Amino acid sequence: MFSRRSVGHAGWDSGVACALLPPLPLALERAAAPMSWLQFDQYGVWINVALFLVAAVLVWGAGTRLTGYLDVITDRTGMDKAFAGMLFLGGATSLPEIAAISTAAATANAPLATNNLLGSVAINVMLIAVADAALGRDALTSVVPSSTTILQGTMGMIMLALLAGAILVGDVQLIGTGLWSLVLAGLCVGAFWLASRYADRSPWRADRRADAHRNGQTKATGSASQQGMWVLAGKTTGAACMVLIAGFVLSQSADSLSKATGIGAGLMGLVVVGFATSLPELSSVTEAVRRHQYEMALGDVFGTNLLTISLILLVDVIYPGGPILAQAGKFEAVAALLGAVLTGLFVVGLLERRNRTILRMGYDALAALVVFTGGLVLLYTIQSG
Repeated sequence: MFSRRSVGHAGWDSGVACALLPPLPLALERAAAPMSWLQFDQYGVWINVALFLVAAVLVWGAGTRLTGYLDVITDRTGMDKAFAGMLFLGGATSLPEIAAISTAAATANAPLATNNLLGSVAINVMLIAVADAALGRDALTSVVPSSTTILQGTMGMIMLALLAGAILVGDVQLIGTGLWSLVLAGLCVGAFWLASRYADRSPWRADRRADAHRNGQTKATGSASQQGMWVLAGKTTGAACMVLIAGFVLSQSADSLSKATGIGAGLMGLVVVGFATSLPELSSVTEAVRRHQYEMALGDVFGTNLLTISLILLVDVIYPGGPILAQAGKFEAVAALLGAVLTGLFVVGLLERRNRTILRMGYDALAALVVFTGGLVLLYTIQSG
């Protein structure tokens, strides 16, 4: 039993504790205070520039190593390199997009979340033109020996066209997310399933030029080729984690720099943050071309874009304002169609397989560069209007 004194003493202790403890909202604010370092706007322009540059170096190194490790793994397992690029490189290099859009959606910044995804799609396709220029002597699409890349690009065009249609028609709420985002995520799963089986049953065959390039490819060499599979798996995971962390810093510092320059949220998310989150793909694609693994390079681009489109479902889950596509408009629809047209140009190049180059690029890459520039002008006009 408690004595009167002990009860009084206990009541006094409780009163003191209540007086000393802050109110609940203040306590929650203090608990969240350690995460305030993630708010990059507070650091100023020059610190964000430094963060951007350091993160870019780390992302480039991690993306390059990731490609090297995957090259060794595919040589040992016999996996189709186009599908490996689509699944593993595409998945790993999509991690910065996941970090960037999750942050934008959680802060209810619908334009940044949507346009970051669509900007990444368009800029990722343009990385094929960069890889084409790096190859130089041949048009990249004329020497890709795998037909899986045609399927990947075609599925990407279909999903982007559906995305543009969904924006124009509007989305509806369904089980806590948007109906169209569920459809697009389902199509992404179907695309990966088709690509995983396509290489073995495809009636399409490469011509002699592509066969010559395939025969000219050498197996991966270096220290990674001498290591065990478990060691390679661990290093691949570590490189992917570096892409995630450094890629997040890269995208957030780019976001802050874009705000500081006064660029509108729509074009900012499409170009600046989209470019920042595409840097892992740039490093992995250029490394794949350097290794003469051309189908892995295109598989990386097309696979990343399929995953990026499906991430609209993740945005819907996080975004507190309902289906994200219901917040989109003409700007986002045109951005999606721009990505579809750019993809279509390279699919035509893969089908036609002409090897003529101009300015160290195939005609498809040069046409894509012109269309991309015109698309940005059109998007700027839409945003300004």
